[in-house]
Amino acid sequence: MAQTPHQNDVDNTDPVDVYEHILEHEDRDTQVAAVAIDKTVKGVGNIVMWANLLLVAAIVTQVSLRYLFNVNFPKLDEIQWHFYGLVTMVGISYALVTDSHVRVDILHMQLSRRAQRVIEVIGILALLVPFIYLMIDQGWDYFYESWRVNERSDSPTGLPARWAFKAVIPASFVLLALAAVARLIHDAHAIVVNYEGERKGKDLRLILWALVAFAVVATALTFVVETTEEKLVIAMFLTFIALLFTGFPVAWTLAGVGVAYCGLAYLFDNDLMLWTGLESTFTGLDYLTLGAVVNRVYATMSNAVLVALPMFIFMGLMLDESGVAERLMTSMQRLFGTVRGGLAITVTMIGIILAASTGIIGASVVLLGVLSLPSMMEQKYNPSLAAGVVSASGTLGILIPPSIMLVIMADQMALSVGDLFMAAVFPGVIIGCLYLTYIFVIALIKRDVAPVPEGATRPDWAAVKDVLIAILPTLGLILAVLGSIFAGLTTPTEASGVGALGATLLALGYRKLTFRKLVNVLKATFNTTAYIFAIFLGATVFSYVLRELGGDALIEDMIHSAGLGATGTVIFILFIVFLLGFVLDWIEITLIVLPLMRPIVNALGLDIPGFGAIDEPALVWFVILVAVTLQTSFLTPPVGFALFYLKGVCPPEIKLTDIYKGIIPFVILQLIGLALVFYWPALATWLPSVAY
Repeated sequence: MAQTPHQNDVDNTDPVDVYEHILEHEDRDTQVAAVAIDKTVKGVGNIVMWANLLLVAAIVTQVSLRYLFNVNFPKLDEIQWHFYGLVTMVGISYALVTDSHVRVDILHMQLSRRAQRVIEVIGILALLVPFIYLMIDQGWDYFYESWRVNERSDSPTGLPARWAFKAVIPASFVLLALAAVARLIHDAHAIVVNYEGERKGKDLRLILWALVAFAVVATALTFVVETTEEKLVIAMFLTFIALLFTGFPVAWTLAGVGVAYCGLAYLFDNDLMLWTGLESTFTGLDYLTLGAVVNRVYATMSNAVLVALPMFIFMGLMLDESGVAERLMTSMQRLFGTVRGGLAITVTMIGIILAASTGIIGASVVLLGVLSLPSMMEQKYNPSLAAGVVSASGTLGILIPPSIMLVIMADQMALSVGDLFMAAVFPGVIIGCLYLTYIFVIALIKRDVAPVPEGATRPDWAAVKDVLIAILPTLGLILAVLGSIFAGLTTPTEASGVGALGATLLALGYRKLTFRKLVNVLKATFNTTAYIFAIFLGATVFSYVLRELGGDALIEDMIHSAGLGATGTVIFILFIVFLLGFVLDWIEITLIVLPLMRPIVNALGLDIPGFGAIDEPALVWFVILVAVTLQTSFLTPPVGFALFYLKGVCPPEIKLTDIYKGIIPFVILQLIGLALVFYWPALATWLPSVAY
């Protein structure tokens, strides 16, 4: 993991500080103009990130007014998604400057820094610049039309000047253009100067051979289908996968490939590609139709459901700063101190508790790693088991509610967030229990992998009391957030804001909240939300073009033509999702692949028990199956987020091979959990049926 220029300033005992510095990769090049632009973009970001606190205040105020005075203000609802839209759109340029975007590192990390810079220059010019131009040009027209008619809220009691919010689109992409210029200047300057430290590593031939291999596969697969549109769909998807292996950020690869294939479709539509021997197409794609993406971006910015994303992220990060995990670690170690594998069991139990309070796994893995790995090594734990326990326990946060993945899945599949939260409870707890059982059994069978620490004493009532004192405030917050959703008292968005405030008060109560820690939480929330939203933007362009090319119909026909039956089709889809998890992270799969599955699953006629209370029980069950499958993507290389973050905090005696060996049994346990939910659908559908 490359260190940032200020790595020495990192507080290695502060998990959010460590998480943020793992996430960011500031450029070591010091070209004056580029550094000035960097500071400008980051300065804007450092101001805008405080809007997350205003968002918390707006949500809590709305809930308080409704329950204390029975008053509702539509303006406050709109203010909430205005803050959300502002934070996310400005955040994408901040993420580009700090190089916080998600990328596939398997080949990229082997390259010399010089080669990486060449790839970035080509990627920005070929993929990012066309997208930026589209969004500034069409976004300006979108804003201007709104300003011309003085557009206001659809609600008569809503906010005036809707055009001001729409102006965020072109303005944020101008800021992104500045960030891209800074990256280009940094790269060009460093390439010309030819720093000695940037020559170590492989050259671009590694990437070129990989691209050639993908080109051969793509060409071969195009012969499987007949029409030009179908060939373009296959070529488009494989182009995206191939370019991911260059290491260029996933978000801008998605966007750039979408724009490029829109242009290619336009050429085929206008008989300009007859020299290829392929027939012309009738997609209707051109520059103006692609401009419809701006409206989709606005819809994402103003999506009330997605406002919960930064709030749940803030809540989890603030809890990490509150010292709850340290208290639990200390007290639970006394409780399980004389049990073989007691520390590993403690880590897993804390992972389950943290999972029910945060939907972001990066910070959870960092927190568990910082707190437990040094102790595990000191107690002579097997490095593979130690690494596997921390990575797997940290990933539970993406499944056990409240989960940001389930929020996005509910939005994409037009399902109730509350239903998905309830449906994920039993599967998440089952997987956690499988982890605990495995640790207990392996520690008994192989006594040297998780020995009892020297001087361990049997637990007494004082130890039990300490655990209760440590756990009850956190459980109270979790019950307040989830209970209010399940009881129908608040929406998931409102509960997320209340949870963010509760986590802040908890940190204050434990006297752990300082100004620096608040800034760290805000910055990490801002950065994390930004890179997720950037993938939203890229996926919006990619999926729009894919659908216009007939990609959804092609995928549906291919799956139906396999003749696997209802059960076989679901297994086949889950197998494809599992394989995609090796090269894509959950965000792309959720945004691109999952929506394509909705009509397919609906057409299968699955008889899934809804107990007369769930509108679409088959879809709820299917989405939970996909969610459990995607949990494995956090542990499977090369993209596995948990492995990425764990490597950044693990002690030197834990090698990368130890991490890879350690996660294998936990991936198997996740698949066992998947099988249980598959064969007993009621594990997912019963709880939401009785919750309301």
